[in-house]
Amino acid sequence: MATKKRSTNTTPAAKGIIENAGVIIEQEITSTLETNYMPYAMSVIMSRAIPEIDGFKPSHRKLLFTMYKMGLLNGAKVKSANIAGQTMWLNPHGDQAIYETMVRMTTGNEALLHPYVESKGSFGKAYSRDMQPAAARYTEAKLAQIAVELFGDIDKDAVDMADNYDGTMKEPVLLPVTFPSILVNNNTGIAVGMASSICSFNLSELCETTIAYIYDEGHDLLSTMPAPDFPGGGQILYNREAMEQIYKTGRGSVRVRSRYEYDKAANCIDITKIPPSTTVEAIIEKVIDMIKNGRIKEIADIRDEIGLNGLKITIDLKRGIDPVKLMQKLYKFTPLEDSFSCNFNILIAGQPRVMGVRDILEEWLGFRVECIRRRTYFTLNKKKDKLHLLKGLEKILLDIDKAVRIVRETDEEAEVVPNLMIGFGIDEIQAEYVAEIKLRHLNREYILKRTQEIESLIADIEAMESLISSNAKIKRVIVDELKDIIKKYGQPRKTLLIHAAEEEEYNEVEEIPDYPVNLFFTKEGYFKKITPQSLRMSGEHKLKDGDEITQSLEASNAHDLLFFTDKCQVYKAKAYDFEDTKASVMGDYVPAKLGMEEGESIIKLVVTKEYNGYVTVFFENGKAAKIELSQYATKTNRKKLVNALSDKSKVTDLYYIENDCEFLLRSSGGHLLLVHSGAISPKTTKNTQGVQVMTLRKNQKLALVKLYQEGELEFPHRYRKKNIPSAGSFPTQEELGEQMSLI
Repeated sequence: MATKKRSTNTTPAAKGIIENAGVIIEQEITSTLETNYMPYAMSVIMSRAIPEIDGFKPSHRKLLFTMYKMGLLNGAKVKSANIAGQTMWLNPHGDQAIYETMVRMTTGNEALLHPYVESKGSFGKAYSRDMQPAAARYTEAKLAQIAVELFGDIDKDAVDMADNYDGTMKEPVLLPVTFPSILVNNNTGIAVGMASSICSFNLSELCETTIAYIYDEGHDLLSTMPAPDFPGGGQILYNREAMEQIYKTGRGSVRVRSRYEYDKAANCIDITKIPPSTTVEAIIEKVIDMIKNGRIKEIADIRDEIGLNGLKITIDLKRGIDPVKLMQKLYKFTPLEDSFSCNFNILIAGQPRVMGVRDILEEWLGFRVECIRRRTYFTLNKKKDKLHLLKGLEKILLDIDKAVRIVRETDEEAEVVPNLMIGFGIDEIQAEYVAEIKLRHLNREYILKRTQEIESLIADIEAMESLISSNAKIKRVIVDELKDIIKKYGQPRKTLLIHAAEEEEYNEVEEIPDYPVNLFFTKEGYFKKITPQSLRMSGEHKLKDGDEITQSLEASNAHDLLFFTDKCQVYKAKAYDFEDTKASVMGDYVPAKLGMEEGESIIKLVVTKEYNGYVTVFFENGKAAKIELSQYATKTNRKKLVNALSDKSKVTDLYYIENDCEFLLRSSGGHLLLVHSGAISPKTTKNTQGVQVMTLRKNQKLALVKLYQEGELEFPHRYRKKNIPSAGSFPTQEELGEQMSLI
């Protein structure tokens, strides 16, 4: 009996082994980033997170265009699930993601100043974290009336159309918006390595400002549009300098306060408007935490009373409490006052750009001019085509009987058009049009009525050609459109303006426990506030790699902290602004906590309470300035002082002294000089250049300054000079020994 031989396949796959498994292939990190990471990053920036000049991200644009194609501009509301499903023809994401995009644009959610979607049903609230929208199958929506301004020219070739993801449909690259929608509704997004945060402005103010800008590019924008206008209302603490910075650079922050009413009969405060960057739940949680920690003792109860009338947080007060002082305290320590960070990052021609308001208006104006030129050109061609046909029809008017005879006597249908062309001297398009006229219309009355349009068409064509060739005329059209938008959709400002300088800020010095603390500041900018008891129980300090403690000070919880920076600015804080911590934590990163400028570094921390003594500043050019510390005291609680030091030369070092003392200076050339601060006259001007204390040779600088302790130098008299400025003396070989390691 014959037996079959079993197959003996010994390939790696047959044995269940993956070829090259476990083999490490070396690849340059730059190559990996370029081929794998960069395409992903650019996709997120361009296709998801950053809005374009029409004010929309792709997800918004696809959704709104789908609703437009569904006839929801004038039709009745339809189920949101239907809208989400239809949008998937353009946006290949899950219906839940599409629905979440729509929710934010609805009237019910109250996230936008001018919502584009009119809604019915529960869509949650932007000011509440816990109020979630109902499922898409329960809610209904249609386009709001203002959406007319998004699609008015969409069918007139005003913007480019592109294929959708599978090439079965066309969608607009941008929407031909008739107003600067990029600045009308707030828009935020986080991409890879960059973000965008655009605040909203009042529609009427924005349109008026745009009109003024069209007539005068140097127009003062703040005169017609003083500040943003947030959908939730509230109060902006108005600072013109900060606002000018935002308008100019597109970066900065706006301080927004809640609005409240005091009910004397019920002894309670009703919060009715909150900042856009927080929620009702976040506010209540923070207040409850402060009550538990004993920092707030004036409140009997706090509760969420959101209802049909909108947002409401009720705070019941204890007997005898001043509501104004309590609100000042809450503004300082809770999100009832918060900052909206502005970062006007917009995609322009596929490139992200951070722009000020004037630049944005310029870009939008250029975009809108092109839209009007394109729609006019589209209509112009239509009218030219119609005029061409009517001129052919006009020739028929000369002899209708001839036209009928030509048609009747032509043997073959295919020869009708050529015979009409020969008989009347018209082209093929005109002949086709004449040949298609119904028999009932071959009468003089019909033809006369149609040919009467010729004169009006000629006038329209001349006007359109004149419009296309003149930017000034196009801008007049834009002005007329903006004026019409103000009439149709303008609404009063929701956010009130109060001047920050006039608002009294809560001062908690007397009410905050004043206890001893130890303060530590590091070279990298980290700060720790530790109580003596906690310090005794702590081990080694936790520091960032390469970091070290440069200042260790004893103070109290009520002391003022002055952070002097290398950009000639002083940032002021209170010790109690920082939480008590332990040595085992890294501490607070001061530049981030105090909102310092990018690249700004802290030179020295000065701690004071009475603002006695002096700040002695030494500059690299050999000059020194002794400034009275009282010059940095302010009546209002200003957080930042500009021009706090001279910017004529870089600061070598800075010391706070209460009494005159001696400093040891070393030049980059190695010379030493002992200078007594008593020889430097005190100044009352913060940005004084001071006086020359050390003369330096060419290309040399003052490299190091330290407080001199008696005994550190073996022959100190060699470095004490009768008069300043002085070049000092070069140390002897004996003095270049161990003691010189001190400097």
